[in-house]
Amino acid sequence: MEKILVVDDEEKITHVIRAYLEKEGFAVETAADGPQALQLAQSRDYSLIVLDLMLPGLSGEEITKRLRRAGNNVPIIMLTAKGAEEERILGLGLGADDYVVKPFSPGELVARVLAVRRRARNAPGLLADVLEFADGKLVIDTLRHEVTFDGKSIELTATEYKLLVALAKNAGRVFSRGELMDIVQGVYATGFDRTIDSHIKNLRQKLEPHPEQPRFIRTVYGVGYKFVGD
Repeated sequence: MEKILVVDDEEKITHVIRAYLEKEGFAVETAADGPQALQLAQSRDYSLIVLDLMLPGLSGEEITKRLRRAGNNVPIIMLTAKGAEEERILGLGLGADDYVVKPFSPGELVARVLAVRRRARNAPGLLADVLEFADGKLVIDTLRHEVTFDGKSIELTATEYKLLVALAKNAGRVFSRGELMDIVQGVYATGFDRTIDSHIKNLRQKLEPHPEQPRFIRTVYGVGYKFVGD
C-alpha cells in the first residue's frame, strides 16, 4: 500500500484529506509542524507528500529545499494560501510537483495526487532535479537554473524559465493562460492573460528547433498550453 504524508497545522484539514485519500486506498500519516514533517520525510519512505507552506517551526519551502538538496525526489504537492502567487512561484522553483490553492476541494486534491503518482510511475525522471526530454537533447537543471538543448546553453528570462519549469514538471497537463499568469504574477504590472502568449512565443523562439511547428510547447486551442516531452 502506498503511503502519503499530509502536513498541515490545521487538524480539520488533515482529517479531511486523510479521509479522502484513505478512500482511494492510500495509507496516510500526518504532521502538524515543520520539524516533525522533515523528520518523517527524511526517515520514512513516502509515495507523495501533501505539504502546507505556512507551518510552525519550519516552512514548507525550507522542507522542500532540504529534501531536494539531500537528493530526496519524493513527489510534493504544495498547499498555498489564496492569492499567494510568489509562494507558488517559489514552490515550483524549489522542486514541488504541483500546487493546490486554499480553500480547495478535497476531490480536486485527490485528483492531483493521482495525476502526480501516475506521472511518477510512467516518467520518474520528471520528478528529479534534472529534467531530460527528447532523448536527452533538452535538459532542464532546476538546481542550477540552467537549460540546454543539444549541449548548447539557452538563455532565458526569469519569467520564461518559470513558465518552462512549470510546464515541463507537469508534462501533458494543460494550463490555462490564467493559471500560467498565477505562476508568474509577481512579474506583471498588468493583468492581461494574453501577456502569456508573448512569453510563450519568445520561449519557443529560444527553445524550439522549429518555432513555427512547436515540438515541446503545444497550443491547446481555446484553453491554453501544454508541454510534450517526447
